[in-house]
This record gives sequence, C-alpha cells and structure tokens, in this order.
Amino acid sequence: MDDQNKNLILATVLSFLVILVWFVLVPPEETPVEPLLPETTQSAGDPAAPTADATDTAESAASVAPEPDAAAPAETVRIPIDTPRLSGSVALTGGRIDELSLRDYRAELADDSGNVALLKPSGSDGAYYALFGWAPGGDLGWSDVPGPDTAWTADENATLTVETPLDLTWTNSAGLTFTRTIAVDENYLFSITQAVRNASGGNVKLAPYSKLTRHGEPQDLTGFFIIQEGPMRQSGEEMKEFKYKKMRDFDRDDRWGANANVLEIEANGWLGFTDHYWMTTLVPAADAAFTSVLKYNAELDIYSAEARLKTLSVADGESAAVTTRLFAGAKEWDTIREYQNSGGIYKFIDSIDWGWFFFLTKPIFQVLHWLNNLIGNMGWSIIGLTLIIKAILFPLAYKSYVSMAKMKDLQPQMEEMKKKAGDDRQKLQQEMMALYKKEKVNPASGCLPILMQIPIFFSLYKVIFVTIELRHAPWFGWIADLSAPDPSSIINLFGLLPFAVPDLGFFELFSLGILPILLGISMWLQQKLNPTPTDPTQAMIFAWMPWVFMFMLGTFASGLIVYWIANNTITFTQQYLIMRSQGYRPDVFGNIMSGFRRKSKPDGK
Repeated sequence: MDDQNKNLILATVLSFLVILVWFVLVPPEETPVEPLLPETTQSAGDPAAPTADATDTAESAASVAPEPDAAAPAETVRIPIDTPRLSGSVALTGGRIDELSLRDYRAELADDSGNVALLKPSGSDGAYYALFGWAPGGDLGWSDVPGPDTAWTADENATLTVETPLDLTWTNSAGLTFTRTIAVDENYLFSITQAVRNASGGNVKLAPYSKLTRHGEPQDLTGFFIIQEGPMRQSGEEMKEFKYKKMRDFDRDDRWGANANVLEIEANGWLGFTDHYWMTTLVPAADAAFTSVLKYNAELDIYSAEARLKTLSVADGESAAVTTRLFAGAKEWDTIREYQNSGGIYKFIDSIDWGWFFFLTKPIFQVLHWLNNLIGNMGWSIIGLTLIIKAILFPLAYKSYVSMAKMKDLQPQMEEMKKKAGDDRQKLQQEMMALYKKEKVNPASGCLPILMQIPIFFSLYKVIFVTIELRHAPWFGWIADLSAPDPSSIINLFGLLPFAVPDLGFFELFSLGILPILLGISMWLQQKLNPTPTDPTQAMIFAWMPWVFMFMLGTFASGLIVYWIANNTITFTQQYLIMRSQGYRPDVFGNIMSGFRRKSKPDGK
C-alpha cells in the first residue's frame, strides 16, 4: 500500500473520529428526574433562620437572611410590567420581580405558541424570581427591615414602563422609611435602587442584598455537555461556571443554613443563572465590594444566587441608597455586548458560553452575525461563512490538491519502484522519500485541510447550538429552524404521503431528511474525483463513508448540515479546477461508472 493510500485511509479514520468523539462528548439528552420532596415542605420556603441579636453586625445578620414563604405572593397586588420586549408584573408582597415573559420569543415554533416565560411567582410550577432587601444590624431585627414578605405600597395606577419607573414605599415602627425604585430600559436591564431614610433617633446599620431564587432545576434543562446551564459568577478577572449538580454537592455551611459556595468580590463582579438561551444576572456597581453566595437548600430543592453588599451606617436624619442592576432576558449578542461596552458590565459577553474553542467560536459568530445583518437570512449567511472559511484555508487546500495531482503523475514511477524493491520495505521507503524530495511533493499535505476542519466543525456546531440568533431562524421552504434537525423525512416521501412521521426513538436516525441525503451525495461525488482504490479494504471504506456520515449527521442541526454541504461543494469545485490546472483531468463520470462496473463484476471479469 503506497503512502498516498495510507493518507487516504488516515483521512477516513480522522473523519470517523470526529463523529465518535462528538457522540462521546455530547451524550443523548436525558429526561430530568423530578425531585421527591416531603409533602410537608413542598410549598414552603427555607426555614426561618436565627434572628440577629443586638450585638450582631449587618454582615453577620446578612448571612442568615430568611428565605421567602413560597406561597406568600399568591394573593398579592401586582403592578404590571409593560415594555416593547417584556411583559409581566411586580408583586407588592416582597416587591419581587417574579412574573416576566419575553415578547420577542415564542416557547415553540408554532404560530399559536405563547411567549417564553422567564420568571414565575412562588407557588407556581418552576418558580423563579428576583428578591431585594436589607439585612439588619445593631438593634434592628428582621421585622424592622423590608424582606421577602414585606407589604409595599405603590400608586394603584402605576405601571412599570421604559418611561415610568415604579416607586415602592414601606415604613417600619422604628422610624425608618424604605423606598425601592425599579426602572427598566428598552431591552432586558432593570435598575433597582434601594434607599432608607433614618428618623429613628439613633444610628442604624444595614446591609442591602439582592437574590435570585429558583425552585428546582429548570424544566427545559438540556443536560448537554456542550452548553453551560446553571449558576455562574464573574469575580473580577475570573469567570466560573457551575452545574446544578455541583451546587447540590457544595459543602454544608451552617452559617448560611444550606450547601453554599461563598466568595468575597472586590470589584467588577456579577452572578446569576444561565439557561440555554436565557439568563438572569445580578450586577452590583462595578466598584462595589460584595459577598457572592451560591447556595442550595436540599430540604426544599431551592437554588439561590445572592449578592450581599457591605454594611451601611446611617445616622439619625440621614439617608443612604444603593443601586443593583438585574439582567433578565435573552442572551442576544448585540444586547449583551452593548451592556458590556456602554453599560460597564465587566466581561458580560462571556455570559454566552463560547466553550474551549472561544478563539474560534467568537470570531466565527461575529462574522456570521455580520453576514446575517447584510443578507437578512441565517441560512445564506452560513453559506457565505463557508465561502470565507474556504477562502482563508485556500492556500493550504491549493498546496494539498497540487500535491495530490503530482502524486497522480508519480504513480507509474512508484509502481515501478515497488516491483524493483520486492519485499525490501526499507529500500522502497528510502527510494520513495528520495522521489518525494526530488519532485517537492509532501504526501501528508492532503491531511492538513481535514485536520483544520475538525476544530472549525466543532466551533460552528457550538455557535449554532448555543447562540439565540440561530434559534427558530428560517432558511427557506421547509427549513424553518436552523438550530433543529431537518424536519422532512424519507418515510413519508418528504411530505408527499398523507401521514405524519411517527416517533421512532433511537431509529430516528433512519428517518432521513432532504439535507442529510444531499450531504451524503455531496461526499460521494467528492470521492469520485479520484478513481476507486484497487485495494478492496480501501474501496469498501470509501464506499461506505458518505452513507455512514449521512445517517450519523441526519439528526444534527440543519445549519450544520447546510455548512457541510456547502463545504463539500466548494471543496469539489476547488479540487477539480486545481487538478485540471496541474494537467490532471479528473474523470468524475468515468469513476462513477467504474464503481458500478466493479460492483457488478466483483472479480473484475
């Protein structure tokens, strides 16, 4: 077997390795197991923590802030949230932001699908909400500061809009008046200003906090290795991500009354929860030092992310205020980048999970996003991206195809060397290396473009799977969502037969759509640029490879299949033209017919 054939087999093995590694790293989706909780605790919040006594500081009191009663807000008065991109309400009980839907995104692709519900009130299935409050210090107790169950007052005709912030007020019996002003911009960023005016006759100490609370894991958790879903924390220079399972494995911390991970952050910090396409994040002021707390209450299956700010000392007759921002919305690249660049949220763009190949995924997405702004269609933008990638890799491809053409010219000399060398493998190897050096041919150059495609393939899949810009993005015709597999199926002749394709489970990979079939054909045609190998083992491998890929990639996102088809088509064109320029004329039709003749006459007779 000559070196060229070895390289062809190596290329085949590498191609199969891409698929094998993919299925190892990205296992099939698993159905989340609902936690079994004792009936007596299903609708309760975390147990009330010990009350701070007169000697406690605000910092120590903040560490034992009581959790809300999960059923408390059910009957609360609500203030509507109405912006161009958000709808929902604020509960006056606790002043919580606990009902929020995204106007621009439907839960499903169907036209009659409702909008994505991001936040849900306590007591509802999958409750998820934002809380704000104060931790008491000195002579103050929890009843003296607003917390999760405080009954705030507001203008009965109030509505939170981009133009009209919401003002909440509560006064305790000790002479402290608390106000909370909630503002929201035209996208997804809330600004919550908590203020206190002291008319108690003495000095008081308090510490403001903000908290995101989630009851159980999200119902739409994908569980894929490739995507970060769960809590995340930016602590200055370091970004750290956790899975929900990791939160459950935190060490028990009695000071926090739960399994907890605590970190002191000096500046440029934020924390929250990220889902596949959505995110909620607490963002204190960039120069604010705070305690970042991620905790899990095992008894009640409640996950929390908290930002506990430093203690404020407020003298009699004085006031104090602090502002925390809350991002609650879709992980749109443009929007998040603007919050980073103009809003001063440090490294906020990293809240999108770019993965290990971030040095590829970020620029690939930026180019794809730029093309989409020009073209207005993600499908054609993927094809445009493929053209750009192939143009960048063209020098390597040109060198590879020129080398392949020269190898064809050297084939007669190599066959003659084999006859002369006989069984002397070492002599044959030396003579072939001398021939390669004389003719300036690198037999391994054909593998380099394939090796370059492996990280690009994974990076593009990451971009298609992770970024919301590809979610529900149509191409044309039957392709209405480039982030989902091709919905057509050979089982009902691509919709010509009057019945829907049944759920086939594991055998769904045999329900081939139009795009996977085109992928297999494009790979098969690319092979036919060269004659069928004479070695039976090679011939078998090459004969099966396009169709194995067709089945294995059939359930991948349509956008990735579009990329691969475009890549194969451009590669075929490049290789054909370059080989012709080197004096070698590929006989595609003849190679196809030769393959059929070989099948009809297996003995070559």
